[in-house]
Amino acid sequence: MINKLLRHLGLKTIDIYIIRKFLGTFFFSIALILAIVIVFDLAEKMEDFMEKNASWKEIIFVYYFNFLPYFANFFSPLFIFISVIFFTSKLTNNSEIVAILSSGISYPRLMKPYFISATFLALFTFVLTGYVIPPANKVRIDFELKYIDDAPNFSKRNVHKQLSPGQFAYIEGYDVTTDIGYKFSLEKFEDDKLVSKLMAERVIWDSTAGKWQLNNYYIRNYKNGNMQEIINGKSIDTMVNMHPKDFKMVLKSIETLNSFELNDFIDEQQMRGDDNLEAYKVERYRRFAFPFSTFILTLIGVSLSTRKKRGGTGLNIAVGIALSFVYILFMQIFTELAKANSMPSLLAVWIPNIIFLGIGMLLYKIAPK
Repeated sequence: MINKLLRHLGLKTIDIYIIRKFLGTFFFSIALILAIVIVFDLAEKMEDFMEKNASWKEIIFVYYFNFLPYFANFFSPLFIFISVIFFTSKLTNNSEIVAILSSGISYPRLMKPYFISATFLALFTFVLTGYVIPPANKVRIDFELKYIDDAPNFSKRNVHKQLSPGQFAYIEGYDVTTDIGYKFSLEKFEDDKLVSKLMAERVIWDSTAGKWQLNNYYIRNYKNGNMQEIINGKSIDTMVNMHPKDFKMVLKSIETLNSFELNDFIDEQQMRGDDNLEAYKVERYRRFAFPFSTFILTLIGVSLSTRKKRGGTGLNIAVGIALSFVYILFMQIFTELAKANSMPSLLAVWIPNIIFLGIGMLLYKIAPK
């Protein structure tokens, strides 16, 4: 049935043959590495599972069922590259590529089934990254916190947030385990002029009432830049556009937001002046750059493996793995630079793709010769 569908799309027998080889090798490779990863991961974490009484049902259907999409996506660029090189090198060593080109098919035409396969995998990766993996990550991370990792013990220092236009909050210290902030201040501006400033020794989250309780507070109200009155007291409840989860949102938690939620979250944090904004943007841009790498790695893989070399398939795979690790290294380096605000996040995410696209175009130009 699949062959009939592909033929209706105007594909020839050689196209179908290459597509089946590409996708078949890729999914077999991914399944093999995932099986190996699960075995080693289970061996490493079995003691934690037993110690914290995790049931086999939870381990298999809660943890590993949601573990698989994450790691399949994580390994996909490497195995797209290896799959292309592996089966194309075999075609080359069996002189099948020479026969295809000798039959009148041009080198650019030879690339067509490869890029059809790459398009399918890119769309597959895009959907996984943006909409399937985030909810799976939420379940996986919750399981890890319950059965593997110790409870997180975060603390925040010198937190500045814009809660709404003209309203700014500052907390000198915040303990996320108790949801208590110290040295809290809230400033309100109208027409760039300070109209009110609230200060409190402590701010405590009341989960039952859904409000913040301020202890040892005082409020200064201003008019035309001059202080008009001071209000103080021991305790007061207040509704502020701020929630404990704002302090607990760490980079790992960003992985649990689908693309729509991530965009909304970034807009909100940009309004609030979050210090981690560039790191959040890196995650957004990565979800587009990552699928695009499928085309680049396919281009490089085909260009490397359609020429016979001394050393054959083994040498091609070795070169492919080396290039894959260089690509991953570049991704990590530029991502960290973006998180440190050393360069724009959009540029940082796309630089590795731009560099390797240049390498791919050079290899593609050389390959037919």
